[in-house]
Amino acid sequence: MNAPQRKLRVGITLAIREGAQSIWENGIFQNCAFLVQLFKLSPAVEDAVLINTTPHQPADGLQLGHAGVRLIGLEEAAQTLDVAIEMSAMLPEDWNSAFRAGGGRTAWMRVGNDYVIDIERAIHNKPSAALCSEKVYDTIWTLPEYEHSCTDYFALTTRAPVRIVPHLWTPLFFQKGVDTLPPDKPWGYRPGRTTWRVCSFEPNLCMVKTSLIPLLVCEEAYRNNPAFLDNMKVCNTLVVKDDMQFASMARTLDVVNHGLATFEGRFAVYEFMAYHGDCIVSHHWENGQNYLYYEALYGGYPLVHNSEFIKGCGYYYPHFDCQAGGQALLRAFMEHDRRLDDEKRSTAALLHSLDVTNPHNIEVYSRELLALFEPR
Repeated sequence: MNAPQRKLRVGITLAIREGAQSIWENGIFQNCAFLVQLFKLSPAVEDAVLINTTPHQPADGLQLGHAGVRLIGLEEAAQTLDVAIEMSAMLPEDWNSAFRAGGGRTAWMRVGNDYVIDIERAIHNKPSAALCSEKVYDTIWTLPEYEHSCTDYFALTTRAPVRIVPHLWTPLFFQKGVDTLPPDKPWGYRPGRTTWRVCSFEPNLCMVKTSLIPLLVCEEAYRNNPAFLDNMKVCNTLVVKDDMQFASMARTLDVVNHGLATFEGRFAVYEFMAYHGDCIVSHHWENGQNYLYYEALYGGYPLVHNSEFIKGCGYYYPHFDCQAGGQALLRAFMEHDRRLDDEKRSTAALLHSLDVTNPHNIEVYSRELLALFEPR
């Protein structure tokens, strides 16, 4: 089948479950909405919608109305769409086969480090994530952060070509959360403090993003300049704080033994930072494009990070180098107040590169969409 002689109708899957559900549960919900918004701006697209693969209705917490995106069911999707993109939910195999047999095209947008996730599930005998199957796809789309570790894993397990597409983010949802804060607890960095409250928000659900390196970075900085630190709050650690191995490691650190580090639950970043934080220390392993980075920089907060994708923003340290990370944290403490204008300029350039309205992003996704109909 050649490309339809008209603009394309595109759908992106969204995982809807029964009960309460929030846009903040993971970045993929926002990513789905951003991709719909981008396709609505594409000259190759007539309409873009989300596909609900379940019988459940979306909760208000998903904020779909705020995003201006429409949700349709599988039956309507089969009858009206030209392209279905798996992203937040898996399409049924029989639906996928019938859709492709009728001339539709399917892409799988993979926005997690599935190579690492699948290894961990196998090693620790966890339930399968069903990411490998006999389902046929026309292409796999993924992000630059996974090109190094996942390209061949994706390609060989699906027998489909892998294409790298841009990461997308806008403050659409995040700003709505920020707007709920009380006037006396505003979002955004406030200069002038003589000590800093350092925060970490790594989820600790997988090897790619954990709190261990942020703890060690803060420890390195504290050992070199104890006077800079008010406290460190390590969020998303209730899942590990009682683990004997983690607790044993934590007790080797001065920031813990001196009562400065606390281990916290899961919180919205905008709310927690407004009440408790001046700086964010982050770390990733093969997962260097994160909404956390963009949110922190959007608020003007000093971000100490090891992401090569945003080396021009915040305070970079390489790889797993905690000594360099500690130096970057202390440099941020000494310099950030006078570098605010420079940081705003670099952040503005970064956020523009991620925006759904950026012509480059629209062009790349439009090109890949049309490529689905090229003969192979």
